[in-house]
Amino acid sequence: MREVAIVAFAQTRHTDHDTGLSEPELILPVINEVKERTGLTRFGFTCSGSCDYLAGAPFSFVSALDALAAWPPISESHVEMDAAWALYEAWVRLQHGDIDSALVYGFGKTSLGDLRTIMTLQLDPYYLAPLGLDQLSYAGLQAAALGAERAELDEIVRRSRADGRANPYALDLPDPEGDGLVAPPITDGAAAVVLAAGDLATRLTSTPAYIRGLAHRIEPHYLGMRDLARSASAADAARAAGVGKGPVEVAELHAQFAHEEIILREALELTGDTLINPSGGPLAANPVMATGLIRVGEAARRILDGRNHRTVAHAAGGPCLQHNLVTVLEG
Repeated sequence: MREVAIVAFAQTRHTDHDTGLSEPELILPVINEVKERTGLTRFGFTCSGSCDYLAGAPFSFVSALDALAAWPPISESHVEMDAAWALYEAWVRLQHGDIDSALVYGFGKTSLGDLRTIMTLQLDPYYLAPLGLDQLSYAGLQAAALGAERAELDEIVRRSRADGRANPYALDLPDPEGDGLVAPPITDGAAAVVLAAGDLATRLTSTPAYIRGLAHRIEPHYLGMRDLARSASAADAARAAGVGKGPVEVAELHAQFAHEEIILREALELTGDTLINPSGGPLAANPVMATGLIRVGEAARRILDGRNHRTVAHAAGGPCLQHNLVTVLEG
């Protein structure tokens, strides 16, 4: 396998409202930032992650290409899911050996619609959707199955919000009142990372964040076929990625609800020595379709700036942590 590293990461200053920016206008600043950091103006491969349902328009990712200067023609792909999976595709593409760089970006404007209704559209239309479940409903089912103490859940949210206030890219959100399930904030935003293989990585930065393990696993879609109090697919992905092969200094987890952090800590077998979501995580800013990629970028940033040597990033998709991707990064 070729050595592939993250050499640059950028994200927008997220907002909880529509700023009036089009998707290309939202994306362009982060693309320009990673180009400036690396000195690259073109890439061997480009892959993005987004969701047409957020924009309410078919093939919305095509118009987003206006931010990329895609002439002369570029080699480009897209995943209709979180851009963490676009990173996975780019990593696989770099293993072919004929290119040395890749640009990955993700974006989402959740302020344009009702996110709870939009996320319901991912459910099976015959058995799950007719039940009237929305994003909070099935999250509540999972929280009930776990049975965590309310005080512990509230503390996770308070910590996330406090850490988010120290992150200039997160939202300034109030602490929870402790009177119910705390949903992730509505967030508009975008993010981008640059991958480099071989000698190019060390030419672009003195502290590349090498991808030492990368794996994703999925479970049955139907909630009644899973033990909602645990995440077997996250545990399988963590083992395949090699999370347990060394100490984990920092873990960025795609936990959109407090109880998901508890489930993921157990699935990834993280100890009390691991710092969880120092960026604030999704409970501080949740630009859907970019949130998972931001977890990878934030974990990489800790290595790029020399603060840590070994970090882990997690991304999730589907109801109740159905699909999980785990990345192990080392300096």
